[in-house]
Amino acid sequence: MSKIQLMISWVPQLLGGARVTIALTILAVSAGVALSLFLALGKMSKFSALNKFCSAYVFFFRGTPLLMQLYFIYYALPMVTPLLTINNRFLAAFIAFSLNSAAYCAEIIRAAILSIDKGQFEASRALGMSYAQTMRLVIIPQSIRRLIPPVGNEFIMMLKDASLVSMIALVDITKATRNIESSTRSAMVYIPAMILYLIITAVFTFIFHKLEKKYSVYE
Repeated sequence: MSKIQLMISWVPQLLGGARVTIALTILAVSAGVALSLFLALGKMSKFSALNKFCSAYVFFFRGTPLLMQLYFIYYALPMVTPLLTINNRFLAAFIAFSLNSAAYCAEIIRAAILSIDKGQFEASRALGMSYAQTMRLVIIPQSIRRLIPPVGNEFIMMLKDASLVSMIALVDITKATRNIESSTRSAMVYIPAMILYLIITAVFTFIFHKLEKKYSVYE
């Protein structure tokens, strides 16, 4: 069997890992973005307790390695109490990645909101809108356009960081690659694995580029 044929024979296993990588990234970033909206608004809140809690959350998850957060959730939580045991590797990875993504996206959203001209706030309040109505109807819709490029970057970074789940034996692209290497004793498997990562990254980069052009703040 030639080297090309050998690498092609590995593709089904790598594609199985790719499904886990893509699903985890999409779900984790989506959940992270949803949670980050509350964190961003909390950091901007005038309520001291809420502000401090959200600030501490962002500081903690941005200031500690994602791999250590993953290890803590999967290995350490059961030692704190058996009630917090998470036997499902995908669920443990989803929780860790979502919490981490939320911290980074919170700063992205906060920056996008603060970039909106203050006159928008003043005009909305002059029309009799409450703070919540102003944020929901005026500020956040305008901020969404500014969020696409940085959230796209966060998505791509998370897509590549998903390789960390191999450390808890979740079979993503990286774990599938290592399994193939250990069974075949061939490091050639890293070639199709890296090509697959490049293809996935290119596809999602293209998608976010199209979204950015469609919803450009300059249109």
